[in-house]
Amino acid sequence: MKNIKQTAVAGCTLVIFGCAEPEKPAEETKRVTRPDFNVMEDVTHKKQTFFNFLRPAVSQENARVSQERSFLLAIQAQFKVGQAIQENDLDEARQLGDAYKVELTDDKITEQWLDEMLVRVDEIPETLVLSQAANESGWGTSRFAKEGNNYFGQWCYTPGCGLVPSARNEGATHEVAVFSDAQQSVHAYFMNVNRNRAYAELREIRAQERASGHKITGLKLAEGLHRYSERGQDYVDEIQGMIRHNRQYWQQG
Repeated sequence: MKNIKQTAVAGCTLVIFGCAEPEKPAEETKRVTRPDFNVMEDVTHKKQTFFNFLRPAVSQENARVSQERSFLLAIQAQFKVGQAIQENDLDEARQLGDAYKVELTDDKITEQWLDEMLVRVDEIPETLVLSQAANESGWGTSRFAKEGNNYFGQWCYTPGCGLVPSARNEGATHEVAVFSDAQQSVHAYFMNVNRNRAYAELREIRAQERASGHKITGLKLAEGLHRYSERGQDYVDEIQGMIRHNRQYWQQG
């Protein structure tokens, strides 16, 4: 399952488990021309090119999330010692809470709010992101990747919002969302995984690993992806297999 909430992204109405309207980075990311993966016959070259193409977008999203998390940890430190929260910090917390669907109670920061936000606002290992992208897009060769910059199989439901699947079941109304570029697709994936109830298990695993002082790995977080695909555990096993098989390409855990 890859959809639920409707929101505007890249000029279309997108239905994704928590896809937020993309933040504008301080410096506009230079767009890279999408390689033609369909013509690449050498498997090693194709994989390396695919990962290199999406890796900058993954790094940018993890940098964004890391910055947001640092802000929350600073607020938490102030909160624990009873220090008053400045109005501008409260405004930022309010906006961040809205983005992650954890609204402030009575417009105040609470310990419960901080705890929930810190579970959601956390990094996702590139091994998991890139493996899912490769799996969902057929290594960038799918129609949806080529025509819609959609590398994670995200759906939308408003007529005309995306591309109509050729094999859509009778009576189904979903379309496959279209993004302006790969960065938007990766951003939508991050917001999807980090704030939707379908992936609460993944976030809980991540929080437990962090609390235990363990390195957060894609292999471990993949255990929480049972609801990403109707295939359930078979999908989890496949993603973990891809992470292990492609370890020569990973730069992070």
